[in-house]
Amino acid sequence: MTEPVRYSVEDGIALIAVDNPPVNALSQAVRAGLDAAIARFAEDGEARIAVIYGVGRTFIAGADIREFGKPMAEPFLPDVINRIEASEKPVVAALHGTALGGGLEVALGCHYRVILASGRVGLPEVTLGILPGAGGTQRLPRLSGAEAALDLITSGRQVGAQEADWLNIVDYVAEGEDARAAGLEFARRLLVEECRARRTGEIDPGTKDAELFTSWRETVSRRARGQLSPVVAIDAIEAAYDLPLADGLVRERSLFTELMGSDQRAGLIHAFFAERAVAKIPEAGTATPRDLARIGIIGGGTMGSGIAVAALAGGLTVTLIERDADSAERARSLVEKLLNDGVRRGKMSEARRDALLADAFAAVTDYEALASADLVIEAVFEDMAVKKEVFARLDAVCRPGAILATNTSYLDVDEIAASTSRPADVIGFHFFSPAHVMRLLEVVVGDKTSADVVVTGFALAKKLKKIAVRAGVCDGFIGNRLLNAYRKAADYMVEDGASPYEIDAALVAFGFPMGPFAVSDLAGLDIAWAGRKRRAATRDPRERVVGVADRLCERGWFGQKTGRGYYLYEEGARRGKPDPEVEAIIAAERTEKGIVPRSFDSEEILRRYMAAMINEAAKIVEEGIALRPLDVDVTMLSGYGFPRWRGGPMHYADKVGLDTILADLRSFAEEDPYFWTPARLLVDLAERGGTFADLNKSA
Repeated sequence: MTEPVRYSVEDGIALIAVDNPPVNALSQAVRAGLDAAIARFAEDGEARIAVIYGVGRTFIAGADIREFGKPMAEPFLPDVINRIEASEKPVVAALHGTALGGGLEVALGCHYRVILASGRVGLPEVTLGILPGAGGTQRLPRLSGAEAALDLITSGRQVGAQEADWLNIVDYVAEGEDARAAGLEFARRLLVEECRARRTGEIDPGTKDAELFTSWRETVSRRARGQLSPVVAIDAIEAAYDLPLADGLVRERSLFTELMGSDQRAGLIHAFFAERAVAKIPEAGTATPRDLARIGIIGGGTMGSGIAVAALAGGLTVTLIERDADSAERARSLVEKLLNDGVRRGKMSEARRDALLADAFAAVTDYEALASADLVIEAVFEDMAVKKEVFARLDAVCRPGAILATNTSYLDVDEIAASTSRPADVIGFHFFSPAHVMRLLEVVVGDKTSADVVVTGFALAKKLKKIAVRAGVCDGFIGNRLLNAYRKAADYMVEDGASPYEIDAALVAFGFPMGPFAVSDLAGLDIAWAGRKRRAATRDPRERVVGVADRLCERGWFGQKTGRGYYLYEEGARRGKPDPEVEAIIAAERTEKGIVPRSFDSEEILRRYMAAMINEAAKIVEEGIALRPLDVDVTMLSGYGFPRWRGGPMHYADKVGLDTILADLRSFAEEDPYFWTPARLLVDLAERGGTFADLNKSA
């Protein structure tokens, strides 16, 4: 087996190669190897300077996340980096690919840094619920200044080589693709110039700007919405200005250790691994994806154009079909506008945009243009009859082996598939709007969908840089079925005495970016109204029905787009104000039903909302609509604004205790046994002391 760290000498330059595929993570073996290499370098009379570089596609992409939550083994990373920095002979870090987290901290501990032009650096620890714990919060401000360090560390964002140079994180940007060669060339220059070891920790960080830190605390506290690590990271960065380096490193490590033991760190680590585990589907072991180069899209509205832009960015050729020439031109203009937005935000160059529009995209009216497509995505109005009509036309013109996909939020994929002669080639995709931005894609597998079609759906998601979650067929699949359940719980509380505004405030305090009523206004109340009318004929007579949303829709109050919904929106405003007329409508509904309103505190609001969500999620897993609890977590985290640092509803339920959730459900069931009846799976797990995490391990 290849040693994870290798040492050699060439022309007086010690070459320390980190070779721990796939991303050179800082495992115990790598830390020990680096430690030994630096010790050897110190004693090596032949070597006058050292270069640390990564073998393979990257430098060091960070810590070995598999070690998180376990007792750390020596040597500890801060000690290794301190020994690198203390070297009497200069050490160069040659960066390529990504130098993230502990990888960048290793580089900051070196005396000089060279980076390939394609390289990226960052300290993303806050996204895992921790902070840089091996000197990053102490050394980065000494190089880049307080404001840059506050920005990079509290956001966790990565920066490219050029920005890293501007911020003084690196000393030189090298062209080419060989980090080893770039490191050697830079080291030779340093030898010629007789440069000495230049220790980052010895740089004076300058005078602290107290107002800057106060301002950043206020901004980050608002942005973090309850997440601890970005705010605590500010305390660590401030220590670089309040304390000598040695004491600052101790302070940083203390704060790091506190966060490592927090529930938030556990939730974010769960989210990290869950996003990778959702790709492990039964079909992956039995099938390979079909060819995927040319796709068609039916419908060029907001959803269809967003899908088109995502596909173009993913390297696919796109043919978009609209009903007439004017509609096709509008669709083309909308796609061009979205691509222009990408140029404006620096996501692509003007040349790339122009090439996509000229060579990879067409908006036409003739279905025959789809004859050679590998996959066609229908993105028309959410109406079964309309979709069946589209699929009949696609069935007639698309080649054998072409995949036919329906973009739907609720509708029965099996019924759509049955309207074709090729149900095995039919699959459901639930894109989230805006489709070129939102990361989640529910891949809805019908009863007859073939395995290779399923894995092709996941391959498409990868090309589009989306997270795919496998879902079975039911009304609403995973995400919208859950939404329907927890939204009912919110509606019931409104009818019983809570205001929509109290509920929204409680959920925002929990960590959601918006409450359910503000979300409804954003999405458009008419969309859910259409769904309620569609389901009315099959509604169970035991189901409690709240009419408040219908009363708003009957007035033409559909949310932000009409200026009124649950909230009142001033001209052009995206944030609404509470509407006294809505409260009057709610009061009238209560009076008509003889309901005497009572008060709800934020704790009860949260308990009911989460109990409804978790109970329905347990049913979804029990029925096989979701493969595992973690698939539910990823759906809610990536598509529905569930606070990432809480790990998702199933992870949250395990932390609260399934026995506690079950007790709440049984208590609430005394008032409404139909809605609040506990899922069998939840009862079974709670009564035998199991957890949803157990099911993730066994799946």
